[in-house]
Amino acid sequence: HVIVDHEERQVAVRAGAKAAAEEAGLKLVEDEGLVIENAGLTEWPVPLLGRFDEEYLDVPPEVIQLTARVNQKYFVCEDASGKLANAFVCTANIIAEDPAVVIDGNRKVLAARLSDARFFWELDQKTPLADHAKKLERITFHEKLGTVADKVERVAKLARWLCEEGIVKANPDLADQAARLCKADLVTEMVGEFPELQGLMGGYYAEKEGLPQEVSDAIRDHYKPVGQGDEVPTAPVTVAVSLADKLDTLAAFFMIEERPTGSKDPFALRRAAIGILRLITENDLRFSIWGALLGPIEPLREQLGLPLWEAVPVYYATSVRDFVADRLKVQQREAGVRHDLIDAVFALGGEDDLVRLLARVKALQSFIETEDGANLLAGYKRAANILKKEEFEPTEPSHTAEEAEKALIDALQAAEPKAVAAIESEDFASAMSALASLRAPIDRFFEDVIVNAEEKHVRAARLTLLSRFRDAVHQVADFSRIEG
Repeated sequence: HVIVDHEERQVAVRAGAKAAAEEAGLKLVEDEGLVIENAGLTEWPVPLLGRFDEEYLDVPPEVIQLTARVNQKYFVCEDASGKLANAFVCTANIIAEDPAVVIDGNRKVLAARLSDARFFWELDQKTPLADHAKKLERITFHEKLGTVADKVERVAKLARWLCEEGIVKANPDLADQAARLCKADLVTEMVGEFPELQGLMGGYYAEKEGLPQEVSDAIRDHYKPVGQGDEVPTAPVTVAVSLADKLDTLAAFFMIEERPTGSKDPFALRRAAIGILRLITENDLRFSIWGALLGPIEPLREQLGLPLWEAVPVYYATSVRDFVADRLKVQQREAGVRHDLIDAVFALGGEDDLVRLLARVKALQSFIETEDGANLLAGYKRAANILKKEEFEPTEPSHTAEEAEKALIDALQAAEPKAVAAIESEDFASAMSALASLRAPIDRFFEDVIVNAEEKHVRAARLTLLSRFRDAVHQVADFSRIEG
């Protein structure tokens, strides 16, 4: 028998595997990739449930699932409590006269694989993680950046610094310990067999060794977040190690000018930058991102043989800043935040606290979307265009101000201190409200006042007033970067 249609074979695998698990009182661990693969390997798929020895359940469930999936293309099952059961679902290519024979043959093959996995699991535990970590000196991280052991040393120092500076509220000794052990599982037999288990196995080995739970959790999760949809760590020690690891990766490759180009990103620096941004914003970490990116520079200089007294290379400072800013725009665009507003706040300079920057951007977006915001933007652009064309010496008014002129002066005197105070207290909504109070006076000014007056001193005074209006708006953002 042959089922010609691939989609139909997928349905047979999907439904048959689920039914086989449910018939045994179990729940199939769904795996769509495995469904497609089995549908491609069989012509008449017949899912069958088998059992393996319970003693193998001592091995971490992720190892059992990977062993079954990668080596044998088997599904695994969970019991009613959500724990991995000693059951697998294989996909036969025929309706067997005696299914038990087919199941037993598959069980024996899986048992051999699980026996190997258990051997690796037990063998790795005979060596403490600290001893495994010493072997990292033999693994090259990058020809210009030394070994993985060199990277671990930098990450440990940076993780400790993040804690000691109060950026991450974690115990610096635990963060240091976790960082020094976080890559140790790279030299274990289990990770050698299943590289996708790096981090996870280190966490398991740390638990078995009796290390503090915070340390084992940090080792397990320090690669997170791996992608945009991945879970972001919140445990303080884990956050410190994960952030330090990603900051070091970004800084190190930019220092040796190995930046992503076009679609090429061999060292996953875009992913590292997005990970940094998500760790900072979702954990509300308040610190200078640029200062932190300078953290790994000193040990890197020493390692690369660069003079310690030289200033940070300009190409590094500007390129890494622009790169992170671009990643921030990409990330926030998916959250509905306009890229031009991020540019408008970045353009002010000196804003390197990303949590504060995003709070300001979001308040600015809410304001710009109102009628007052749109009209104030139009007034700003008109003022900026006039000031761009005119040359004048700033001067105090010596003429009798017209009503609209005086109204703008009074509005600025009221709005400027309110905006400054609101920004200092990070009440950006109030800062926008202060700006909103300028909308009617600037509209009236343009309607009633001739800026390019014939008298030179009057013209200079009015241009000075427009310059003051522009500067007041710039306290919040550079409106010249805003589209519309």
